[in-house]
Amino acid sequence: MQAQEVVLRLTGITKRFGPVLANDGIDLALHRGEVVALLGENGAGKTTLMNILFGQYRADAGDTQAFGAALPPGQPRAALMAGIGMVHQHFTQCGALTVLENIMLGRESLWQTRLGRAKARARLAQLMADFGLTVDPDARVGDLSVGERQRVEILKALYGEARVLILDEPTAVLTPQEAEALFVTLRRLVAQGLSVLFISHKLGEVMALADRCVVLRHGRVAGAVRVAETNPAALAAMMVGGDLPGQAVPPGRPGVVLLSLRNVGGTGVDLDLRAGTITGLAGVSGNGQAALADLISGLARPLAGQMTLGGQAVPADWSPRRAVQAGVGRIPEDRHRQGVVGDFTLAENAVLERYGEAGFARGPFLRRGAIRDFAAGLIGKYDVRGGGPETAARGLSGGNMQKVILGRVLEAGPKIILANQPVRGLDVGAIAYVQSQLIAARDQGAAVLLISEDLNEVLDLSDVVHVISKGRLSPGFARGEKTVAELGLWMAGEGFDHAA
Repeated sequence: MQAQEVVLRLTGITKRFGPVLANDGIDLALHRGEVVALLGENGAGKTTLMNILFGQYRADAGDTQAFGAALPPGQPRAALMAGIGMVHQHFTQCGALTVLENIMLGRESLWQTRLGRAKARARLAQLMADFGLTVDPDARVGDLSVGERQRVEILKALYGEARVLILDEPTAVLTPQEAEALFVTLRRLVAQGLSVLFISHKLGEVMALADRCVVLRHGRVAGAVRVAETNPAALAAMMVGGDLPGQAVPPGRPGVVLLSLRNVGGTGVDLDLRAGTITGLAGVSGNGQAALADLISGLARPLAGQMTLGGQAVPADWSPRRAVQAGVGRIPEDRHRQGVVGDFTLAENAVLERYGEAGFARGPFLRRGAIRDFAAGLIGKYDVRGGGPETAARGLSGGNMQKVILGRVLEAGPKIILANQPVRGLDVGAIAYVQSQLIAARDQGAAVLLISEDLNEVLDLSDVVHVISKGRLSPGFARGEKTVAELGLWMAGEGFDHAA
């Protein structure tokens, strides 16, 4: 790439949170028409750096320039006005407003005339068509799934006509075909001068889209390299400071059916979860995964058909408590809203689903010492970094928060594990760890339901793969029976049409 205008320049960015040095003298430049991938483990400082760039944090030292002019610190609107659009890791949305209203918010008055709203709606429809991102403009954002809310974030940034686009895991909710369509559109926009700062843990798509990679480790720049001069293994090693062990997943040993669904829901879902098996469920977010996960975890009851555990119909008072008592462990889709209580300590979060057990309580009183000891053991065993038993959960990175949830679930010895997007947003090291623990649980006899929008993850881990689309569940496919492209067609609904 020929030398181009520098559109963003970060110089000497340093940021502390108490004793934690999140960013340590970081320099970074982004050129016009360039795609730079920002890589690093969870907790490496990527999100902090982006929040400083977007004005949500103030750096303790250093400065930021956009298009040659100083960017005022701590002013997100200044970043927007400078032409910077950002899809945040944690969504910045108003749940009570519709999708269209959220996208207009901050850009246009919500008290638009009917004609003004019609123009905004038409523009949004065009963006959805161009990028292959589908969401109901009139849906209340608070009612959307995590994946659907992420699509709203992407559309909001594009609606703002950004000249610099910061994308944090934008393809997590897309089929392979939709992801490639997004890449095609981004490449076209980059050719027209758009600059992209692209944060991803999917090294394959980094190699496909980025011109350069900048790797952070422990808050510092560990290295920078042109994509044409590297490979995924080298990038992963740069991220973690060494080579990752390879992990070939041997097939499971299917046992008895531990959970069975028969003719459940309006589309008649049939599903068996067997001991010693990882059953993968692939599909674009919003196609029925959430309803199925709620049913298994006790957040909903079957209104039609039959659900059995160990050959017995679930009780009429099926609930999360009943599910836990029956040996169902849940790794929820949204670790921040459903997985932990941010203001609770790690010790309190470690026993959220077990605080009534004899080991953690004596009558109505909690055994605080026993709880702290249990949490300390969990922190050590699952390599949770960033704090001790008395640390507030909200202070952890996403990967370490996920390890707390994983440890809480696995230490209870569940018979059935509902793993809903278990590695979404995690770095390569954390991904390898979480996946290894799920495989170990399977090999110890648990039935694992892996719900993921990452087809590579589903194909790598699952013994049996189902696809869900518009509430319909495909037949089970054995490992290796279907390619990514073939499963992508099922995710888009075409496989069901041909099967019919």
